[in-house]
Amino acid sequence: MGFNGIKGEINVPGEIPWEIVVVYFVLALFFVFYIGKKYGGLKQFTTLDLVYIAVGAALGVAWEFYIGSYLGRVLPSSPFIGVGFWGRILIVLIFVGLVRKVGSGMLSLLIYNILSDLFHYGFGGEPIFTIYETLTYGLFIDLMIALTGGKIFGIGLKPSNNTNQPEEIVLKSLRRRQTILAVVEGIVLGILFAIPDPIFYLAFFRPFLYGAIVNWQTVTFDLIAFIPGDVIITIIAGLLALRVSRAVGQ
Repeated sequence: MGFNGIKGEINVPGEIPWEIVVVYFVLALFFVFYIGKKYGGLKQFTTLDLVYIAVGAALGVAWEFYIGSYLGRVLPSSPFIGVGFWGRILIVLIFVGLVRKVGSGMLSLLIYNILSDLFHYGFGGEPIFTIYETLTYGLFIDLMIALTGGKIFGIGLKPSNNTNQPEEIVLKSLRRRQTILAVVEGIVLGILFAIPDPIFYLAFFRPFLYGAIVNWQTVTFDLIAFIPGDVIITIIAGLLALRVSRAVGQ
């Protein structure tokens, strides 16, 4: 018996065991919040933080389902190209870069999913799709925030005071370091963002929802195909987030 379009299939050939997925999500959540508390990325949201998160999520919806769908006529989606997804992630990362607190990534994706259900998809298959997006893409963003102590892409780093060099040189060195961090962290996030669709969706959530058979050749191909484009977009997002944060005085 299904519920809200969810068949709840757990014995589909090739499907990842549900126990592994549940354990992963529980441990990943615990790890992110533990690291965030340990290194300083776990802080209370302000009203301005919530505004940034909500605006980023709303613009992500506008891009993916309106602007991105129009551009998709010129660059159709494929395992190598995802204009709608790329734009959404880029926008979310820029606004999360203004908040830089553990939970901002998951909250952004939560709001994005609610809005996308309201204006585009409908609520069939929920809450599975919200769990999927929030605890994969959103959690990966929060993982990076936690590991960097709330200084994702080098945003929020201060120049060293233990130097006799001129201020101009110190600032130039800091900006170079921030740029390198934005690129490196963008690469890591790009690789992480290539994982959810093939591994979590195709190999678990899709069969769980619809009873679809898992083709691990497709899963492997998509995983490899997604990485180059996702890495390029997350590097660009990191550099743009850095520039925007400087522009607003952070």
